[in-house]
Amino acid sequence: MASHPPAECCAVGTLFAGTPSGESIKIDDGRVEAYVAKATGSRARKGCGILYLPDVIGIWQNSKLIADGFAASGYTTLVVDLFDGDAVPPNPPKGFQFFDWLERGTDGRRPHTAEHVDPIVVKGVKALRELGVDKIAAVGYCFGAKYVVRHLKDAIDVGFVAHPSFVEEDELAAIGGPLSIAAAETDQIFPPEKRRRSEEILAKTGQPYQMTLYSGVSHGFAVRGKQEVRVQRFAKREAFRQAVTWFDEFLDADGGDRRSRRHSLL
Repeated sequence: MASHPPAECCAVGTLFAGTPSGESIKIDDGRVEAYVAKATGSRARKGCGILYLPDVIGIWQNSKLIADGFAASGYTTLVVDLFDGDAVPPNPPKGFQFFDWLERGTDGRRPHTAEHVDPIVVKGVKALRELGVDKIAAVGYCFGAKYVVRHLKDAIDVGFVAHPSFVEEDELAAIGGPLSIAAAETDQIFPPEKRRRSEEILAKTGQPYQMTLYSGVSHGFAVRGKQEVRVQRFAKREAFRQAVTWFDEFLDADGGDRRSRRHSLL
């Protein structure tokens, strides 16, 4: 495995200040909850958009505000509920059983495994296309990172992930597009040995890749860090800029054959 499975640290964090400016919607004929932040004005990148695959907390204040930030940077952004209304609450009670939640959901009837999450990702891609997006980037935080990697070989053109969890080595080896990674200095899910192994795998893919390590922060810093702590605020801001810069550089790059193939799959 290129990163360990989710654990308690995957839902611990702080609430960002601000008022979301996007819109809560439903996709897939009303079956999937989503949040859309549309890029407008002269900065809007025509035909380009971002599929936001969240951490286990799903669509909440922080993910909405980050999506708004991507929209302000020119990319219409869609956050999709990967959990069928069964996201983990921020700072869950001690003893919360992550593996039970992953395998069965909180009610025992809503698993959050790949066979259940993959179709939701595809529905998100379809919804973005219906919004006029032809070139699709994806951001994945913690849990969502696995699905950026899984779909970077078919539905997604360019990927960015932060503090990834649950990524298998064969999934990483199969990517078909540029991938950028933001990593935390202290991270039991994506520790140094997993970072080094991921570098070895990425070097063999033939795809552009980047891995930036942020000191003084831990797992979840890009979406749940304490903004009153300078080093955490800086790392969160720079990870966001890392994603935007990566998309600015690679989303318009020549990938016509790849995109044509992906259109045929969706």
